[in-house]
Amino acid sequence: MKHRTFFWFFLPTALAMLLFIFLPIISVVTQSLFVSHEQVFVEVENCDIFGCKNEMMIDAAATEKLRAEQPLGRFVGLANYFNRSHLATSEIATLWQTAESWGTFYDGLFNLPLYRAIIFTLVFTFVTTPSVIIVGFMIAVAVNALNQHLKGLVIFFSLLPFVVTPLVGSLILFWMIDARGIIGNSLQYLMGDPNLSLKASTGLTWITLIVYGVWHAAPFAFVIFYAGLQTLPQDTLESAMIDGASRWQRIRFVVIPHLMPLVTFVALIQLMDNFRVFEPIVGFNASAHATSLSFLIYNDMDGEARLLNSAATTSVLTIIGVAILLSPVLVRTWRDWNRKV
Repeated sequence: MKHRTFFWFFLPTALAMLLFIFLPIISVVTQSLFVSHEQVFVEVENCDIFGCKNEMMIDAAATEKLRAEQPLGRFVGLANYFNRSHLATSEIATLWQTAESWGTFYDGLFNLPLYRAIIFTLVFTFVTTPSVIIVGFMIAVAVNALNQHLKGLVIFFSLLPFVVTPLVGSLILFWMIDARGIIGNSLQYLMGDPNLSLKASTGLTWITLIVYGVWHAAPFAFVIFYAGLQTLPQDTLESAMIDGASRWQRIRFVVIPHLMPLVTFVALIQLMDNFRVFEPIVGFNASAHATSLSFLIYNDMDGEARLLNSAATTSVLTIIGVAILLSPVLVRTWRDWNRKV
C-alpha cells in the first residue's frame, strides 16, 4: 500500500483515537494535579439585643469568583497521588514501622481505600481471567463434539449469560443468593445454619463476585475458541489419531497450540475488563466488603461533592495499572510476531 493511500486510510482512526483517547487522558492527568478551591471565609460582626460578636461566614461571591478565575482548582502537583485517599505514602511508612507482623500490616493496608480496592481488583482479575479461559475452552470443546442437531440449542443457552446486561445479571444473582432466594435458602438448608448469609461475609462476597464474573464472561471465551476450533486442521488431528494419540493428547499437543493466539487475545480482553470491574459491585451492593478502582472513581464522582480531582487521580493510577498488567502479554505477543517475521 502506498504511503499516501495508507495516510488517508488511517486518518479517520487516528482522529478518533486523538479525540476519544489521547485528549481525554491528557485532560484527566491535568485534572489530577489540582484540588478544588477551599471556600472563602470572611469575618463579620453580628449584633443582637445581647451585644455584638464576630463570626466567620462563607463569602459566596468571592468563592465563585475564585472558581471562575481558576476552574481547574488550586495546583498541588503530585500531592493528590500521595495523600491518604490514594498511595498514602506517609501512612504506609508508619504502618511498616509499627506493624508487628504481616497480618497486622495487611489489616492496616486493607483499611486504606486505594489499597483495599487494589487488593480486590487484583484477586478478581487473576482468578477470573484464567477461569474464564479454562471454562470457555471446555465449553467450546464439548460443544464441538456434540451432534450437529444439538449444537445450535446448546450454543444458544451457552451465550445467554453474555447477552444479559452485566448490571441486570448481577441483580438477578443478588436476589438468588439472598436468604429468601433459591441459592441462599438452599445453602442455609444444606449447611443447617438458618443465619448463614453470603452477603455478610467478605470472603463469601468475593467468591460470589468471582463466580459471577466467570459466569458472565465465559461465553465470550467460548465463542472465540469455538470459532478457532472450526479452523483446526483435520489432517493433523487424523494423523495424531492414527499415531495412537488419546483424546487428551490431541487436545494438549494439537488443539491448544493451534488456539494459543486466541488464548492471548482472550487474556488481553479479560485482563482489561476484569481490572475495571464495577457493575457486579453495584449490582450486589457489595461495597461494604469489596471495592474496585472503578468503584472508587464512581464514588468520587457521585453526590454533591463530586471530587473530580480525586477521581482523576484514581483514573490515572488505573491506567498505569492496566499498562503494567498488560505489558507481559504484549511483550510476549511482540516477540512471537518477530519470530514469525
